[in-house]
Order: sequence, then structure tokens, then C-alpha cells
Amino acid sequence: MPDPISWQLALPYLIAALVFGYLLGSIPFGLILTRAAGLGDVRKIGSGNIGATNVLRTGNKGLAALTLLLDALKGSAAVLLAGLYGPDQAVVAGLGAFLGHLFPVWLGFRGGKGVATYLGVLVAIAWQGALAFAVAWLGVALVTRYSSLAALVAAVAVPVVLYLLNFVQAAELFTLMSVIVFFKHRANIGRLLNGTETRIGAKG
Repeated sequence: MPDPISWQLALPYLIAALVFGYLLGSIPFGLILTRAAGLGDVRKIGSGNIGATNVLRTGNKGLAALTLLLDALKGSAAVLLAGLYGPDQAVVAGLGAFLGHLFPVWLGFRGGKGVATYLGVLVAIAWQGALAFAVAWLGVALVTRYSSLAALVAAVAVPVVLYLLNFVQAAELFTLMSVIVFFKHRANIGRLLNGTETRIGAKG
């Protein structure tokens, strides 16, 4: 069992890592970029999401790609910077960045679906899992052109691969994060089931 005294000493650092990750993850790049480009409020089109898939519905592929990159990088940055203070801080900061993207305080806790930030955290913690995510996402997306379905399949694949590779702590983290991804995609799941989900590249 962990030493209670050691745990008490570590707790403030873990809380600080969580808060740091949350604040970094809560930067709404999709909203910032679309407004800066004169495209208005991305929350008023398509799914109302601030993520790259909805930014793509503006018709600006470059802006969508930049949103994807920045949303991923904020997850990676949280992990790598907090990791300077220890592996547990890295994991907690990664979770914080993911939650920050999903529930940003600046937007009334209404953020994105978290897939890009999930991937950014994954790249920084276990690149092998990120490779599994990419293969699963690309395969499903190319066949179906449903970004949401690709993300859901990839979110199932990641914890399984991490467990098989014996990355236990990472597998536990991404099991939790994958459950949250499914929760955030519950409306998409409903639309997939009734055939009304928007395909990649379709304008909102």
C-alpha cells in the first residue's frame, strides 16, 4: 500500500498538475481561430462543437487542420511539462487537459468532444497507443466517412492495446477517458443508429 504520508505530501502537486492541465486544455482554439479568420462563432454551425470536425464545416480545411493540431498539442504540452515533476503529475495533467477541453470554464463548461486532446495526451504518454488510435481512426473514417464512429472505435482500441503492452497506468487512464469520449458522443451515437449523422467534409 502507498505510504499515507507520502501520498499527503504528493497531493498538492497532483492537484496543481490537474489545475495546470485543465487551464491549458480549456483554451478553445477552434473558437479563437474561426473568429480570427472572420468566420464567426463556430458554435453556431453544424454540431455547435468547438473542435476540428466542426471547424471543417466552415469549408476551411487549413483552419480545421490547425485546430486539430493545437487541440492535440495542448494535451501533449500538459503531459510533458507536468512530467518534469514526475510521472504521476504527467498522467494527472493529461487528464486535466482532456477535461479542460471538454468543460472549459470560459465557455460555460461547454467545450468539444475531446478526441484531438485525447490523442495529444496519448502521444505524450504512450506513442504505441497513439499509433493504434491513428490506424483505427483512419481505417474507419476512410471506409465510412464518419468522424464520430472512427473516434469511438479508436477509443475502444486504445485501452485494449495499452493493456496488452502492459502499460497499466496508461491503460487505466485511457479507459476512463474513453468512457468519457463515449458519453460526449452520445448524440452522435443516436444519429449513427438512425442514419442522420453528418459525414466528414459535409457542411453544417
